Amino acid sequence: MIKGKKLLMAGLAVLALLTLGVLVARLVEGQEAPDPARFFDTARPPQGKVRLVIFYPSLGSLRDLVAVRGQGFIPYENLEVVGVRHERERTDYAAAEKYVLNNNLDWIHFHTIRGDIGLDTLYKSNAVSAELERIFDLSDGVLFFGGPDIVPAAYGEEMGLLTVVTDPYRHYIELTAVFHLLGGAQDPKFEAYLEARPDFPVMGICLGMQTLNVGTGGTMVQDIPTEIYGARTVEDVIRLGRDAWHTNPNPKMAPLERGLLPYNMHPIRLAAEGKLVKALGLQPEDKPYIMSAHHQAEEKLGQGMRIIATSLDGKVTEAIEHEKYPNVLGVQFHPEFSILWDATPKYKLAPGDKTAFGCRTVLEDNPPSFEFHRKLWGWFFAALKK
Repeated sequence: MIKGKKLLMAGLAVLALLTLGVLVARLVEGQEAPDPARFFDTARPPQGKVRLVIFYPSLGSLRDLVAVRGQGFIPYENLEVVGVRHERERTDYAAAEKYVLNNNLDWIHFHTIRGDIGLDTLYKSNAVSAELERIFDLSDGVLFFGGPDIVPAAYGEEMGLLTVVTDPYRHYIELTAVFHLLGGAQDPKFEAYLEARPDFPVMGICLGMQTLNVGTGGTMVQDIPTEIYGARTVEDVIRLGRDAWHTNPNPKMAPLERGLLPYNMHPIRLAAEGKLVKALGLQPEDKPYIMSAHHQAEEKLGQGMRIIATSLDGKVTEAIEHEKYPNVLGVQFHPEFSILWDATPKYKLAPGDKTAFGCRTVLEDNPPSFEFHRKLWGWFFAALKK
């Protein structure tokens, strides 16, 4: 036993010396050891791979992306994902990094952007401009995930009482990234990155779509029920009917009720000339069901944006696209939620509902809802591969 311990200690000592030797050699050569949180410092163009940058690489975001891949919606195996965040974001990404490590997801990496940004520098060349350009240069497309309310000052408004801002620097880095990619009304003379790469794919989901809009100069409705529908109480929202809910109001009324879906599934209306019809091969009369989880909506559109889907009553924007750049799309709903693919009957919308449902079953029972999600992801990843 003692001899075995000595051998183990000797082996560890040799390993430590070898590691130290590598570090010393790099220092002698004028090279520092690569920072695992700074993928793009040493990255090269993605030859033989398709590289997707995602903003907000949280544990939930990564799990949802892995679930999308598990459904076969990603039409190739050589996908490489780099999660980008700002060093001053409040989100603790340790759980996401542990998830990648524990599940041997060697196709997922991380990059932490460093540099001072704030409300006064979002829509101009700033301390992170060069780093963003390098990230875009070395990538094939960008995806912005969902999240909390944008700082209203970023679109020139005071904060409403129902607006909740939890992580300003997340919004700062994502808004300035959108402005660098697409340009905006804040400075019409700014040369957008997509002027040089007009087919570069950019997709925004929920908050991501709102960021596309605000980043290009648009504004927001800070609360849908009160500002659009004039609702004053939760009961008012319930009386609007399920097609007008953009998140499920019932959990507020029955907080002890188990199994209530915290979101809502409802149909949307597609614009005949929009990408969701033309690129996905759908018909204007199709009304696919989607998963909705938001209380804010687009108000004034950002520079170059147009509406291509709405709620059934036409009052809430559900999707936008860019008039100039063909592969820029924002969707207000969540096509990435992993619960969409689960048919297990475990949810109800209201306490009085007698029958539980599975989210996948809702999609399959309301065609072409499931096909809509499959084709949406198929379009994005096909654009990414190009």
